[in-house]
Amino acid sequence: MSELQSRFNTKYVLMITFISAMGGYLFGFDFAVISGALPFLKTEFGLDEYWEGFTTASLALGCILGCLIASEFSRLKGRKPALMAAALIFLVSSVSMALAPSLGWFICARFFAGVGVGMASMLSPMYIAEIAPANLRGRMVAVNQLTIVSGILITTIVNYYLSKTGLDSWRWMFGLGAAPSLLFVLGVILLPESPRWLVANGFPGKAEQVLKKIGGKEYAESTVNDIVQSFGRSSSISLRTIFQKAFLPSVFIGIGLAIFQQFCGINVVFNFTTTIFQSIGFSQDDQLKQTMLIGMINLVVTLLAMSQVDKIGRKALMLIGAAGLAVFYVISAILLKMNSPLAAYSLLGAIGIYGLSLAPVTWVLISEIFPNKIRSAATTIAVVSLWLAYGILVFTFPIFSRMVGVYALFYVYAGVCLLGFVFVWFKVKETKGKSLEEMDDIFTGH
Repeated sequence: MSELQSRFNTKYVLMITFISAMGGYLFGFDFAVISGALPFLKTEFGLDEYWEGFTTASLALGCILGCLIASEFSRLKGRKPALMAAALIFLVSSVSMALAPSLGWFICARFFAGVGVGMASMLSPMYIAEIAPANLRGRMVAVNQLTIVSGILITTIVNYYLSKTGLDSWRWMFGLGAAPSLLFVLGVILLPESPRWLVANGFPGKAEQVLKKIGGKEYAESTVNDIVQSFGRSSSISLRTIFQKAFLPSVFIGIGLAIFQQFCGINVVFNFTTTIFQSIGFSQDDQLKQTMLIGMINLVVTLLAMSQVDKIGRKALMLIGAAGLAVFYVISAILLKMNSPLAAYSLLGAIGIYGLSLAPVTWVLISEIFPNKIRSAATTIAVVSLWLAYGILVFTFPIFSRMVGVYALFYVYAGVCLLGFVFVWFKVKETKGKSLEEMDDIFTGH
């Protein structure tokens, strides 16, 4: 396959990658918008620490449902229709949150937004992985992370300027998500169906047509043949099949990576930036400036990660990230306990190392390590685990930070990172440059 992979229609691959990765942008929007809006939501709805945590975590609850819907929807109807459904959900939920007359309405709308985020978080990287050639796949899947961090950065910048327009600025913060949602709806119309889905559902000829546009006739024929063989290796899929001995290693690794990416703790910095920096005396204006700076750092390191994920490799970047985060967290805990403004720099360092490693690479690995036969269902289990871990993390942070102090939690997150380092070292295998069909041999021993 290596000779065939040297001739590709890169422009076409990039076009469909960026369109499908619009789901990542909206993921970033819904993920980040809460940080700038929280000070206003606290005033509007009188939130205590429990409701602050639940309002933030309600997105994760919707994400879990969204993953489950996306799995069955994409299996039965295809990846493209499922992406369209996610785009429409983003559109409706953005308007609903902006118009919310009560806390109950807002939480329901944010839950609904989470359904869209959950669908996109599973579908966008999976779709890209299924359509991108092996030697481009790491960078193409990382494009999804690039759009996520772009969504985070643009949202924090817009939040900062909207925050100066009055107490109702939070409505505009959420409502403006309708614009990129509409672009996503229009873009999905142009996408081809995933060739892996087409083969799995008895349309090898259509799959070959899609693959010809990507790499020519020889590449298309060879790839379709590999896909057919990989699907023929196992019987019909069920939950029992996923947890059979042959598939269990990849499923276990996928779940472990997903939980680690969240329990490493970095998302409390994204979602509770204002709370953390308020604890060391930053003004509200400075708190919102920090959210913008965090977004900028995240974007820069994601661009760097995209250039390295297919060179350095997945495993090496994950190890660098786990060790680096542990160090930055210990430094941050010490500085936060001292109420030192220098904590801002150590937390930015943590954001940087995360954006270079765990943020993009976890999604790359989840999208590629599962054999074709179980990819949709196994990806669902991994991403549901990720969002469940995220929900637990953001719900508990305001409560525990009130009980033991913000600084103490970063010691806990440092410990989680050390455990994650050990997990990656012993369990994760390098996958760079391997076709999706070769993952069967890596993780099942065929």
